Amino acid sequence: MGHGGKKDPFFAFSPYFCRSKISILATDFSKETYLQWYELMQLIRQFELAAEEKYKMEGKIRGFFHAYVGQEAIAAGCISATRQDDPYITGYRDHGLALAKGVEPAPCMAELYGKATGCAKGKGGSMHFFGVDKKFFGGHGIVGAQIGTGAGLAFAEKYKGTDNVCLTFFGDGAARQGMLHEVFNMAMTWKLPAIFICENNNYAMGTSVERTSNVVDIYKLADAYEMPCDSIDGMSPEDVHESISRAVQRAREGNGPTLVEIKTYRYKGHSISDPQKYRTKEEVDEYRQRDPIERVAKTLLEKGFASQEDIDAINQKINDRIAEAVKFAEESPFPPADELLKDVYADQDYPFIQD
Repeated sequence: MGHGGKKDPFFAFSPYFCRSKISILATDFSKETYLQWYELMQLIRQFELAAEEKYKMEGKIRGFFHAYVGQEAIAAGCISATRQDDPYITGYRDHGLALAKGVEPAPCMAELYGKATGCAKGKGGSMHFFGVDKKFFGGHGIVGAQIGTGAGLAFAEKYKGTDNVCLTFFGDGAARQGMLHEVFNMAMTWKLPAIFICENNNYAMGTSVERTSNVVDIYKLADAYEMPCDSIDGMSPEDVHESISRAVQRAREGNGPTLVEIKTYRYKGHSISDPQKYRTKEEVDEYRQRDPIERVAKTLLEKGFASQEDIDAINQKINDRIAEAVKFAEESPFPPADELLKDVYADQDYPFIQD
């Protein structure tokens, strides 16, 4: 945690001082937690794979599409470490986090189809999922812009006097945006209840971290602002939960923000159309050997928390939900023409646009 750690003994186990997996929480995860993780991660994985098929094979989904396949442990660990009232905001690789926050698969799939029943009324598409009632504030297409909006959400929670914490997700490419530095300075000055999470999957659109900055350990960016930070394995929901829990506790107690670099990997390209020529098949296969869903399934079996029949039943349940979501999307109507300018500029009841 760099300089921030010197002031905050709560973060004694930081990347600067200890790279072991020792945790001050030392959580003994329950059967229920592992089952919830497995079901959520499978829901995200199967949703993405089904949507990819509808995009590539059937042409029913169009436009941009950024899959979360491989990064599911981040969503799982963050959800188990936070409350429903904690707002989340992210960039355009947003399907997994929307599902994790409780936005139902049916309106998510309908949004991909551009249907009126979608979670953004069919107007947002893949990059702009939304679920205000679930405290999910997007889905943002402008690289790094959500970092500032996330700070605004955290400021709102502090202003209202809650102890809610805002989790703001961004990629390693967005970490190079100037917005990040302005926000970090402000968030530390105002001690905002914010957790800034860099989902470092090694590549931006197609450029490796090593080719974009002399600072390849993104958590070190926090050091300039004396912000506590952490760097963890994003293929492990256990590690994600531990780190986020520490940061959440710190924020709820009024001690300000944390930067968490979560090292992960996307199995798919940057988007559906990405030929992925910047990395080798061997590299992808190496990460697939650490698949978070398979690891949690193995833990369930080894600890006796579930039988193979139990796991198969969860898988079938997920398959049924995804099939229902696809059916819902395909049977839903497209938005009517009079929806085109609604929700874009201003409420239509405002006097200045009246005849």
